[in-house]
Amino acid sequence: FPQNEQFTCSSPFDKVHRRMHKVFQSPPSSNKLSPDTTRKKRKLFNSARFGHTLTGHSGKVMAAKFLGEASKVVTGSHDRTLKIWDLRSRACIETKFAGSSCNDLVIVDSSGSTIISGHFDKSIRFWDARSESSANNILFNGKVTSLDLTRDAKYLICCVRDDTLKLLDLRMNQVVKSFSCDGFKVGCDWTRVTFSPDGQYLAVGSADGNVYIWGVNSGKVETVLKEHSSHGLFSRSAVTATGWHPYGTMLASVDRSKKAVIWSDI
Repeated sequence: FPQNEQFTCSSPFDKVHRRMHKVFQSPPSSNKLSPDTTRKKRKLFNSARFGHTLTGHSGKVMAAKFLGEASKVVTGSHDRTLKIWDLRSRACIETKFAGSSCNDLVIVDSSGSTIISGHFDKSIRFWDARSESSANNILFNGKVTSLDLTRDAKYLICCVRDDTLKLLDLRMNQVVKSFSCDGFKVGCDWTRVTFSPDGQYLAVGSADGNVYIWGVNSGKVETVLKEHSSHGLFSRSAVTATGWHPYGTMLASVDRSKKAVIWSDI
């Protein structure tokens, strides 16, 4: 969300019981910014009409976030760049050359001055929004598929294609914990991991069609949700993304077969 919370920014969700609910739609007045992974554009829209279409990337757009305010957006693409856009002029005002395909990015502070991006070359890059080059890189043992922050922006979680999740303390810029378990396998280059709203749990989908929930403090798997893989071995589809309800009372997950599941009774 930008500071005034009038817009919502979306990219291409405690312990959970296995109850399914309907999929909830955004309220009529909601506005969203969506990366377009096929048309190399970003779209700002509400439920009635598109607001802006921003064209400029030469590859798939994998992430889009508001940059501290509702008038600026940063996007990351497979064309190996990050672009900053001014929605008032509908123009790209800066291009940052990362040198590797960007799979996800997060904004660390409310002013939008610090950006962290995750890349195909197994690294995360730290950017000062006012500088053209990255200030610091951290290298992992696999491609970085997604990033997420705790609400206080002290901790960053990274999903890595070596089938691990890495927890970084951003006050030290160091990995302080690694999460993995038997059965968990990152299913694609854009698998999304998310913190629960209170920062106590992690939710991520797996190639086996399950959703794994880890306790952040314990480092252990609290539960495994199996609705996506409950129809037989050969119908399993990798779960690619999860998202928490703002109050932490429900969790949504989606898989590559276009199935979405809402989990409640958390």
